[in-house]
Amino acid sequence: MSDALRVSPEVADALAKGTAVVALETSIVGQGLPAPHNLRAARECEAAIRDEGAVPATVAVLDGKIHVGLADADLERIAAGAIKVSSRDLGTAMSGGAVGATTVAATMRAAGMAGIRFFATGGIGGVHRGHPEDQSADLIELSRTEVAVFCAGAKIILDLALTLERLESLSVPVLGYGCDELPAFYTRHSGCAVGARVDGPEETAAVLKAAWDTGSRGVVVAVPPPGELEGAEEMVLRAVRELSGVSGPELTPRLLARVAELSGGRSLDLNVDLVVNNAKVAARVARASSRLPGS
Repeated sequence: MSDALRVSPEVADALAKGTAVVALETSIVGQGLPAPHNLRAARECEAAIRDEGAVPATVAVLDGKIHVGLADADLERIAAGAIKVSSRDLGTAMSGGAVGATTVAATMRAAGMAGIRFFATGGIGGVHRGHPEDQSADLIELSRTEVAVFCAGAKIILDLALTLERLESLSVPVLGYGCDELPAFYTRHSGCAVGARVDGPEETAAVLKAAWDTGSRGVVVAVPPPGELEGAEEMVLRAVRELSGVSGPELTPRLLARVAELSGGRSLDLNVDLVVNNAKVAARVARASSRLPGS
């Protein structure tokens, strides 16, 4: 295992024993959600994974290392102030001794380095609406790293159709967990078909194993959100219009914050609920995977 990693004793023991492990990101704590929703999401995700008989492995950059498995004090440290760290930023964040909250891409990279194949998040990044040149590093990392990402699809602020086209070009399988179309984060329906439907942990685990056995790397497992935000699309369109001059790493957090304002905070509660639900599903599939022959 790389010297860049500091794996917690609990996670290291689980990996050695073949116990199911699910990675979690910390960008949701550092930038994605305001207090107190950020720590609530992180803690409830870890609890949901434990309740399903798996071990959570929350990832962050701390004290010059990529930490895989955090203490609660570490989560509070990230919530108090952290920089956003994507996969390209890992080296500079580590060498600079930064407190770094890892994105989907960076968490995938860390999970792959540690030998963890299951990862739960809220929504992946993708192709931005009106700016097809602005594409998340999550997509490239999915084409490189052998990790299943459980999410409520891509964030609704993105161009979902173009995001799916890009994933197809990168040969990234997109599975619908009990659904035939890609969820749109705050809603269950987007009108965009997934590559294939899977029903239940056992079938999902079997499909993931077959995909990895035949050379696939990252796989998206899209899980419908447990609830829906009424008027979500209209709010997103308004937010996109209002922030048309914003680009780069700040765009997604600004758009999500504006949607939270327009929804009167309802989007924040749904965001927490859906990421916890994704963590629960990921843990169930990870456990089913651990029972497969040859796992």
